[in-house]
Amino acid sequence: MNEQSKALASQPSQAEQVAQELERAIHEHRLTPGAKLGEDEIAEVYGVSRTIVRAALQTLAHQRLVELRRNKGAFVAQPSVREAREVFEARALLEPRTARSAAERMTKADLDALTRQIEEEHAALAAGDSGRALFLSGQFHIEIARIADQATIAAFVSELVSRSSLIIALYWQRRAALCESHAHHALIEAFRDRDGDRAEDLMKGHLLDLVTSLDLRNVAPMPGSLREALGK
Repeated sequence: MNEQSKALASQPSQAEQVAQELERAIHEHRLTPGAKLGEDEIAEVYGVSRTIVRAALQTLAHQRLVELRRNKGAFVAQPSVREAREVFEARALLEPRTARSAAERMTKADLDALTRQIEEEHAALAAGDSGRALFLSGQFHIEIARIADQATIAAFVSELVSRSSLIIALYWQRRAALCESHAHHALIEAFRDRDGDRAEDLMKGHLLDLVTSLDLRNVAPMPGSLREALGK
């Protein structure tokens, strides 16, 4: 295989690109839980066939971000109250220990990358783009799992963070659900000091704060048009 063939092979397929765009829109709350994902409209927005859209939706269904309902179509998933509690219980079990491991393995390059992520998150908040801030906040947690060098746990954390985005969209009651700025800054300081005990305790408290910022009686309003949500 020549270099050009290798480059082409490494590029995401059209279905993967559409799936990534839809996933980003879900994480940024431009597409909220319960939104109908019409194949024709998505195909028109991205200039692809319905077959490609269907493959993209299947990918997101596998990630549990989309629900495929027989004879009704595809919808952004709506986690139940029970699922919401289970997701954050799982995060509370996994992420504190992951934060400890990350603190022990942290390099300057890792620390710089996490710091840039926080800066981007704050810039999004300052610009009033809470959806992007939420997405970046989730990426911060996923990056910590990557730094911990625990591939299996990192995959679980990534899925749980994705589910958390849907849960926050449905049940948040205050802006703190975006991850309060002091929590991430405190984690950075613990990582800088390579203090695993403190990183573990901070992550426990941070996830508890996230849970208490949710009102499990609230249901988010239905979104506007699909085209508007996708920014096209």
